[in-house]
Amino acid sequence: MKKIVLIFLIILLNQNLSFSQTKSEIDTLLSGISETENSKGITKTEQGKKIITFGKNSLLTLSDFFTDSTVTKVKSECQERNLTKGEIAIIMADRIERMPYFTITGIQNCLLTYCENNLNFIEYYLWAIKRDGTDNFKIKYKNWLSSEDRKEWTSLFDTKRKKEIRKAKRAKRKAKKRTEFRNYKKNK
Repeated sequence: MKKIVLIFLIILLNQNLSFSQTKSEIDTLLSGISETENSKGITKTEQGKKIITFGKNSLLTLSDFFTDSTVTKVKSECQERNLTKGEIAIIMADRIERMPYFTITGIQNCLLTYCENNLNFIEYYLWAIKRDGTDNFKIKYKNWLSSEDRKEWTSLFDTKRKKEIRKAKRAKRKAKKRTEFRNYKKNK
Protein backbone atom coordinates (compact mmCIF):
# COMPACT_ATOMS: atom_id res chain seq x y z
CA MET A 1 0.00 0.00 0.00
CA LYS A 2 2.84 2.39 0.88
CA LYS A 3 4.48 1.71 -2.48
CA ILE A 4 1.29 2.59 -4.36
CA VAL A 5 0.92 5.87 -2.47
CA LEU A 6 4.60 6.68 -3.05
CA ILE A 7 4.33 5.97 -6.79
CA PHE A 8 1.18 8.06 -7.01
CA LEU A 9 2.89 11.00 -5.26
CA ILE A 10 5.93 10.78 -7.56
CA ILE A 11 3.74 10.79 -10.67
CA LEU A 12 1.68 13.69 -9.35
CA LEU A 13 4.76 15.77 -8.51
CA ASN A 14 6.35 15.08 -11.89
CA GLN A 15 3.23 16.22 -13.71
CA ASN A 16 3.00 19.44 -11.69
CA LEU A 17 6.67 20.26 -12.19
CA SER A 18 6.62 19.58 -15.92
CA PHE A 19 3.76 22.02 -16.52
CA SER A 20 4.83 24.85 -14.26
CA GLN A 21 7.12 27.64 -15.38
CA THR A 22 9.26 29.32 -12.83
CA LYS A 23 10.38 32.90 -13.11
CA SER A 24 13.99 31.74 -13.39
CA GLU A 25 13.15 29.36 -16.24
CA ILE A 26 11.37 32.14 -18.19
CA ASP A 27 14.29 34.47 -17.41
CA THR A 28 16.77 31.95 -18.82
CA LEU A 29 14.69 31.47 -21.96
CA LEU A 30 14.31 35.24 -22.48
CA SER A 31 18.09 35.61 -22.06
CA GLY A 32 18.58 32.97 -24.76
CA ILE A 33 16.21 34.83 -27.10
CA SER A 34 18.17 38.02 -26.39
CA GLU A 35 21.06 36.66 -28.45
CA THR A 36 18.94 36.65 -31.65
CA GLU A 37 19.90 39.30 -34.19
CA ASN A 38 16.50 40.23 -35.64
CA SER A 39 13.18 40.61 -33.84
CA LYS A 40 11.37 38.77 -36.63
CA GLY A 41 13.12 35.56 -35.59
CA ILE A 42 12.57 35.52 -31.84
CA THR A 43 9.62 33.13 -31.96
CA LYS A 44 11.56 30.78 -34.22
CA THR A 45 14.33 30.23 -31.67
CA GLU A 46 14.27 27.12 -29.50
CA GLN A 47 13.74 29.30 -26.44
CA GLY A 48 10.90 31.20 -28.10
CA LYS A 49 9.18 27.98 -29.16
CA LYS A 50 9.48 26.65 -25.61
CA ILE A 51 7.89 29.76 -24.09
CA ILE A 52 5.05 29.56 -26.63
CA THR A 53 4.43 25.91 -25.73
CA PHE A 54 4.01 26.94 -22.08
CA GLY A 55 0.88 28.68 -23.33
CA LYS A 56 -1.44 30.89 -21.31
CA ASN A 57 -0.04 29.56 -18.02
CA SER A 58 3.11 31.61 -18.58
CA LEU A 59 1.45 34.97 -19.31
CA LEU A 60 1.47 36.23 -15.72
CA THR A 61 5.12 35.23 -15.28
CA LEU A 62 6.05 36.84 -18.60
CA SER A 63 4.34 40.06 -17.53
CA ASP A 64 6.72 40.28 -14.58
CA PHE A 65 9.52 40.87 -17.12
CA PHE A 66 7.76 43.69 -19.04
CA THR A 67 9.65 46.34 -17.06
CA ASP A 68 13.12 44.77 -17.57
CA SER A 69 15.09 47.51 -19.35
CA THR A 70 18.15 45.36 -20.14
CA VAL A 71 19.10 46.15 -23.75
CA THR A 72 19.57 43.03 -25.88
CA LYS A 73 21.21 42.16 -29.21
CA VAL A 74 17.77 41.84 -30.83
CA LYS A 75 17.40 44.54 -33.48
CA SER A 76 13.93 45.76 -34.39
CA GLU A 77 13.74 47.06 -37.96
CA CYS A 78 10.34 48.47 -37.12
CA GLN A 79 11.54 50.47 -34.11
CA GLU A 80 15.02 51.05 -35.59
CA ARG A 81 16.73 50.14 -32.33
CA ASN A 82 17.64 47.20 -30.15
CA LEU A 83 14.85 45.81 -28.00
CA THR A 84 14.91 45.42 -24.24
CA LYS A 85 14.36 42.11 -22.49
CA GLY A 86 11.00 43.46 -21.31
CA GLU A 87 9.92 44.22 -24.88
CA ILE A 88 10.84 40.68 -25.90
CA ALA A 89 8.63 39.41 -23.03
CA ILE A 90 5.80 41.62 -24.32
CA ILE A 91 6.17 40.21 -27.84
CA MET A 92 6.24 36.63 -26.53
CA ALA A 93 3.11 37.24 -24.43
CA ASP A 94 1.33 38.67 -27.48
CA ARG A 95 2.33 35.68 -29.59
CA ILE A 96 0.88 33.32 -26.98
CA GLU A 97 -2.37 35.24 -26.70
CA ARG A 98 -3.17 38.26 -28.88
CA MET A 99 -3.60 41.44 -26.85
CA PRO A 100 -6.37 44.01 -27.34
CA TYR A 101 -4.00 46.73 -28.51
CA PHE A 102 -6.36 49.68 -28.08
CA THR A 103 -7.42 48.65 -24.58
CA ILE A 104 -3.87 48.23 -23.37
CA THR A 105 -1.94 50.85 -25.36
CA GLY A 106 -4.67 53.43 -25.97
CA ILE A 107 -3.70 53.53 -29.65
CA GLN A 108 -6.37 52.79 -32.27
CA ASN A 109 -4.84 51.32 -35.42
CA CYS A 110 -7.64 51.93 -37.94
CA LEU A 111 -5.37 51.43 -40.94
CA LEU A 112 -4.02 48.16 -39.57
CA THR A 113 -0.48 49.24 -40.24
CA TYR A 114 2.07 47.02 -38.59
CA CYS A 115 5.76 46.36 -39.03
CA GLU A 116 6.43 45.14 -42.57
CA ASN A 117 6.83 41.35 -42.92
CA ASN A 118 6.73 40.97 -39.15
CA LEU A 119 4.20 38.82 -37.32
CA ASN A 120 5.04 40.42 -33.96
CA PHE A 121 2.07 42.80 -34.19
CA ILE A 122 2.61 44.31 -30.74
CA GLU A 123 6.07 45.44 -31.88
CA TYR A 124 4.39 48.27 -33.79
CA TYR A 125 3.04 49.63 -30.48
CA LEU A 126 6.31 49.49 -28.51
CA TRP A 127 6.84 53.23 -29.00
CA ALA A 128 3.50 53.93 -27.28
CA ILE A 129 4.24 51.47 -24.48
CA LYS A 130 7.61 53.13 -23.90
CA ARG A 131 6.05 56.61 -24.03
CA ASP A 132 3.39 55.78 -21.43
CA GLY A 133 5.79 53.73 -19.29
CA THR A 134 6.23 49.98 -19.09
CA ASP A 135 5.04 50.02 -15.47
CA ASN A 136 1.70 51.45 -16.61
CA PHE A 137 1.50 48.91 -19.45
CA LYS A 138 2.26 46.05 -17.06
CA ILE A 139 -0.56 47.14 -14.73
CA LYS A 140 -3.04 47.47 -17.62
CA TYR A 141 -2.00 44.06 -18.98
CA LYS A 142 -2.33 42.29 -15.62
CA ASN A 143 -5.74 43.91 -15.08
CA TRP A 144 -6.80 42.73 -18.52
CA LEU A 145 -5.56 39.19 -17.81
CA SER A 146 -7.93 38.94 -14.86
CA SER A 147 -10.88 40.72 -16.51
CA GLU A 148 -14.14 39.36 -17.88
CA ASP A 149 -13.42 41.18 -21.17
CA ARG A 150 -10.48 38.85 -21.74
CA LYS A 151 -12.78 35.83 -21.97
CA GLU A 152 -14.74 37.45 -24.81
CA TRP A 153 -11.58 38.80 -26.46
CA THR A 154 -9.76 35.46 -26.54
CA SER A 155 -12.86 33.81 -27.93
CA LEU A 156 -12.55 35.98 -31.03
CA PHE A 157 -9.53 33.91 -31.97
CA ASP A 158 -11.02 30.56 -30.97
CA THR A 159 -13.58 29.29 -33.51
CA LYS A 160 -15.11 26.75 -31.12
CA ARG A 161 -15.73 29.46 -28.53
CA LYS A 162 -17.15 31.75 -31.23
CA LYS A 163 -19.78 29.17 -32.09
CA GLU A 164 -20.67 28.70 -28.42
CA ILE A 165 -21.01 32.45 -27.90
CA ARG A 166 -23.15 32.87 -31.03
CA LYS A 167 -25.37 30.01 -29.91
CA ALA A 168 -25.79 31.55 -26.44
CA LYS A 169 -26.57 34.97 -27.94
CA ARG A 170 -29.20 33.43 -30.25
CA ALA A 171 -30.78 31.65 -27.27
CA LYS A 172 -30.90 34.95 -25.34
CA ARG A 173 -32.51 36.75 -28.29
CA LYS A 174 -35.12 34.00 -28.65
CA ALA A 175 -35.91 34.12 -24.94
CA LYS A 176 -36.19 37.90 -25.08
CA LYS A 177 -38.56 37.72 -28.08
CA ARG A 178 -40.70 35.12 -26.31
CA THR A 179 -40.92 37.34 -23.23
CA GLU A 180 -41.78 40.39 -25.32
CA PHE A 181 -44.45 38.39 -27.19
CA ARG A 182 -45.98 37.16 -23.92
CA ASN A 183 -46.02 40.70 -22.51
CA TYR A 184 -47.60 41.95 -25.71
CA LYS A 185 -50.36 39.30 -25.48
CA LYS A 186 -51.01 40.14 -21.81
CA ASN A 187 -51.40 43.84 -22.58
CA LYS A 188 -53.85 43.22 -25.44
